[in-house]
Amino acid sequence: MLFTKGHGTGNDFVIIADPDGARTLTPAQVAALCDRRFGIGGDGVLRVVRAAKDPDAAAWAADAEWFMDYRNADGTIAEMCGNGVRVFTRYLVTRGLAEPGPAGLPIATRSGVVVAVLEGDSIRVHMRSPRVYAAGTATVGALTFPGMAVDCGNPHLVCVLHDGVELPSLDLTVEPGFDRGLFTAGVNVEFVVPGPPVDGADLHVAMRVHERGSGETLSCGSGALAVGAVALREAGLDTGVVAVDLPGGRLTVTHDAEDRWWLAGPAVLVADGETLA
Repeated sequence: MLFTKGHGTGNDFVIIADPDGARTLTPAQVAALCDRRFGIGGDGVLRVVRAAKDPDAAAWAADAEWFMDYRNADGTIAEMCGNGVRVFTRYLVTRGLAEPGPAGLPIATRSGVVVAVLEGDSIRVHMRSPRVYAAGTATVGALTFPGMAVDCGNPHLVCVLHDGVELPSLDLTVEPGFDRGLFTAGVNVEFVVPGPPVDGADLHVAMRVHERGSGETLSCGSGALAVGAVALREAGLDTGVVAVDLPGGRLTVTHDAEDRWWLAGPAVLVADGETLA
């Protein structure tokens, strides 16, 4: 099976081309591909398939030619991946499978169609609008942090650290505790601290994330979107730009005057290969 490896701010993916929907990836195959010692290694798998050729995306085939079939590292299916959709777009354009029009390139995901705009090394994606909808808590060791639940097409819990707790001190090698009644399908948990002012942004924060099905990752695009939405809300801003620093680099979240939410950052293809397993 041929593959490409790519990443967005260190959030890395194994990319499998299946344009006509001829391949079935089992959870066990996905987990094997993502294994960092016995496989290729990745936070997830991006299967590249035409929307019309996959029953999960047929409803969007009139609006987008390509469907991002995203799987977490443990083989479970995810609705959305903000870094993944930028890497997916980079793959389509680099391989000559798609060419962005003036308004961008539409990509079907399980949470709907998003639009990607290429800007040199960076790709800016018009994302589904995040919805901040409930209060919750996350527990790491003996510490419990209040947070806000955010729906970005997939579930998030954004927790701002308090009482002098430092971001690097958190042990995210295990899944944080959370309210399973509120998040029945699991949740991506983001931990956030404010940062100093930076040029070109109204707000600046740093975050770490534990992603459901993948563990702690160097970056989470939809998580950055959720964090940006909470940061603007807490600052009393209806629109604005939030610079979000993650262990793997910086992403930018923008809520513009036309009520559009944008996620911007790099997307890199690093290798092509063939797996024999």
